[in-house]
Order: sequence, then structure tokens, then C-alpha cells
Amino acid sequence: MQTIQLKSRPVGVPKLSDFKFVTEEQPQIAEGEILLKATHISVDPYLRGRMMEGKSYIEPFELKKAISSGMIAEVVESKLTGFSKGDFVSGLLEWKEVQVSKGEGLLKVDAKKAPLSSYLGVLGMTGLTAYFGLLEIGRPKAGETVVVSGAAGAVGSIVGQIAKLKGCRVIGIAGSDEKVEQLVSESGFDAAINYNTAGNMSQAIAEACPNGVDVYFDNVGGEISDGVMMNLNRFARIIVCGAISMYNATSVPMGPRVQPILIKNSVLMQGFVVSNYMEKWGEAIPQLAKWLQEGKLKSTETIVEGFANTPQAFLDLFEGKNKGKMIVKI
Repeated sequence: MQTIQLKSRPVGVPKLSDFKFVTEEQPQIAEGEILLKATHISVDPYLRGRMMEGKSYIEPFELKKAISSGMIAEVVESKLTGFSKGDFVSGLLEWKEVQVSKGEGLLKVDAKKAPLSSYLGVLGMTGLTAYFGLLEIGRPKAGETVVVSGAAGAVGSIVGQIAKLKGCRVIGIAGSDEKVEQLVSESGFDAAINYNTAGNMSQAIAEACPNGVDVYFDNVGGEISDGVMMNLNRFARIIVCGAISMYNATSVPMGPRVQPILIKNSVLMQGFVVSNYMEKWGEAIPQLAKWLQEGKLKSTETIVEGFANTPQAFLDLFEGKNKGKMIVKI
């Protein structure tokens, strides 16, 4: 069986050479354990931060140890009460084709109710991140204007759809004409901006948002967010979910100082991680599932086939090759 380890800490943009494939013997389970076979792996931008040394909200990956992320796995053998052969589970697992678990932190998922991949996307961490970031921090009201950067990505595409369900006017920012078209035609955004061809982002935002911006869901940071900042309304709310434009920077990029803007318009700006709202996950998942079953939410996914392609799928995130959630299917 194959395991994917972190071979070296990336400098700037990660490379395939930063990862190492290691062949290990098939593990055996003891009483109180289950044997899991990976079926789907979630690759996410936040994993880049875990490849760096230093204190954060989650421990960094160790060198020469398996990388981990959200995964779906099938129980192929069980000596643990509550888990049976053929069950599917989701949880934070190691990048291994096969592994042993004591069942801690694992949730059973039902392939009959929704595609297994959706439990890593709209019904998993991605959907929960969109749900709590927008509704707990952004608190959108009907008629307000919501702008989403990284809008064609996993979280952003769901944020925009939920904002529409709340009666808002929604503007997405993405990196290609194809993604812009997808946001409007498939995800129901009112309009979208291609940041690669827009030129002056502040002006592009002003034209798309003639009544200003009330809620900004930020997945990107950098110059895109600078442009949104110049168009904020009084009492606007900024949800800082990600900053993918800066994850691979080797020095701290400088931009406008935001404090005068925040003061002048009494703006709330708050960062978050989805685990902040863990006690409320139980209420959010049924709501997301209901919207999905009713056709009010659409799950957009980019599926890459093959365990061996996991590192490349991760690298492709930083080139914007994904539409919606990037998932590796084993």
C-alpha cells in the first residue's frame, strides 16, 4: 500500500518534489480497531499553511510523516462495535490507501442519500465553512449586495448560492471567462467579474455594485480584496475565510492600510475557522442537505482519478484548475 508523506517544506509555490510516496506493508487490526480503504480525498488550500513551521490554529505537518486531510473511506474489516464491513465514514485521515483507525472523529455517511464526494463538499467542511462564515459573521439581509472572491471555488460557490437563498444580490469574482459564465448560469450569481481581464478592480467592483458592498466573503486577499475594500458600505461585514493569493508568498506583500476604511464606514472584519462553530454543526448539516435535496443548492466538483495524482491535484488549486470542490477519487 502507498502513503504520501511531506518530504520537504515548500518555499514559495509547492512542487511535486516536496512530496514522497512510500510503500508500506498492509496493516493488521486489533480489537477495538477498523481497517479503512480510502475512496475520496479532499485537497484544500489551507493544507499549504500546515506545510509550514510555526504556530497556527492547527499543528503543522511533520516531515517524513503522512499528510492528512478530509477523506471518505470504506470499512473493509472491523473489530470495533458500531462499525461494520461496508460502512462508509468521513473524517480527518492520513493520505494512505489503507489505514487503521480506532473510530475517533469518524462520522458514518450514507451513499444512498447523497454521492460520497458531497460529504467532503457541500455536506462536509466546505459547506459548513460557507454556511457559518456567511450567516454567523456576514449576517446578510434581503436586498443587500454580497461579493464573493474565489467564487468558483469550493467554498465560494456555496456562499453565493446561500446568499441568493437569503434574498441578496450576489457578485462573484473568478479567474476566467468560463468560470464567470458558470457562476451566473449554473450557480445563480447575479453577475461575476474576471479579475484577470477586469483591469482596475476597484472600478470593476463599483460598476458591478452600484449600491456598494454590504457583505464581502474573502477567500483570496491581495489586490482583489483591496478593490472590494474601496466600495464598502457603512456597517459592511467582511468575512475573512482564506487568502490564497498570499499562501505561497516568500515575503509579506504590502497593500493599502485598511484601518481608515474600517473606521470611516464602521466595518466589521473577522477571520474564522469552521471549528469555531463545531457545536452548531448538527443544525447546519440537515439544512444544507435539505437545500441540496430540494435543488436549491448545486454541488460543483472537480474529480481527479487516482491516489497517485493527489499531490498534483493539490498543486492545481493554486493555478485555479478546479471548479468547485477539488476531490481525488481513489
